[in-house]
Amino acid sequence: MKLKNGNQRKPAADPELQKRIRELIQYKGGGYNEGDVADIVENALKLLTDVKDTGDVRIIKNALRELRYAFRLFAPYMGKRKVTIFGSARMLPDAPEYKQAMEFGRKIADAGFMVITGAGGGIMQAGHEGAGPAKSFGVNIRLPWEQAANPVIAEDKKLVTFKYFFTRKLIFIRHSDAIVLFPGGFGTFDEGYEALTLMQTGKSQLMPLVLVDKPGGEFWKTWDAHVRDHLLKANLISPDDLSLYQITDNVNDAVNIITRFYRNFQSTRFVRDLLVIRLKRAPSASALAAMNKDFADIITGGKIEPIKPTEDEVEDNDNLYLARIAFAFNRRDYGRLRQLVDVLNAS
Repeated sequence: MKLKNGNQRKPAADPELQKRIRELIQYKGGGYNEGDVADIVENALKLLTDVKDTGDVRIIKNALRELRYAFRLFAPYMGKRKVTIFGSARMLPDAPEYKQAMEFGRKIADAGFMVITGAGGGIMQAGHEGAGPAKSFGVNIRLPWEQAANPVIAEDKKLVTFKYFFTRKLIFIRHSDAIVLFPGGFGTFDEGYEALTLMQTGKSQLMPLVLVDKPGGEFWKTWDAHVRDHLLKANLISPDDLSLYQITDNVNDAVNIITRFYRNFQSTRFVRDLLVIRLKRAPSASALAAMNKDFADIITGGKIEPIKPTEDEVEDNDNLYLARIAFAFNRRDYGRLRQLVDVLNAS
């Protein structure tokens, strides 16, 4: 039913249906997040009347199936930081970029991270070769050409194959703690721009995004020049958005950029209007005073200050052992927020 102002009125709850769904959940033995699962079941039943097209319903069905399986696959490794490597599937083993990706995979695994790639050949196989199958995940996509899983990950239980790019992309972002781009084609640029957009708009956690050129190479430097000459100069992005990525042609620098990002910073969480930043070590009073001065432009009320875990975090048992600072963030200038994270890591 439509209201006079054009908004849709929420349908009245069906107590009998909700009772039967709860009974069904108990019949299956119950489990995690029963309230949310009940809501999913109720919405699935609405497809019987709301969505007639078979193709549309199959998209919902397949997406739910793919995501459920992928989340189950990653669940045992939630406590391990992971780095996603993107780059061309067509890069040959004798290319310097291939050798760099293999070296990066080995060194980032030695630093305690696991590696995620798209499971194909080229740069993706190189990353897996470097990290080794025990520290690798493959997030494959079914294509009519060139995307069979590479031999390093093909028989591993940490391989999942997707029908849809959008579900695959969600898994990449959801489980990545850093993203590294080696030279590649449309797909590499697509993944890089999506990561930038999600961080710029606050739709994902901030994380290192490192673009790796071959030694002396110009691939990402040329891209960066385009961004500065055509996006920045036209005021299509903010100068601070340039802080969301870094470029290097040195594998050791790429590893150091990622490990430094997690030297002190752990994660962020919004609790209503408050941005909570979780840290290994709380900053000193003098450091906080400097941050409040230097980052006053992104504080909408109060100041950056230490806090104890919020009620929401306590309820979720969310990293309660960590130190915390919090402030009212303007939810717009995520490039500036990235700069604040760098200060927290330096201090």
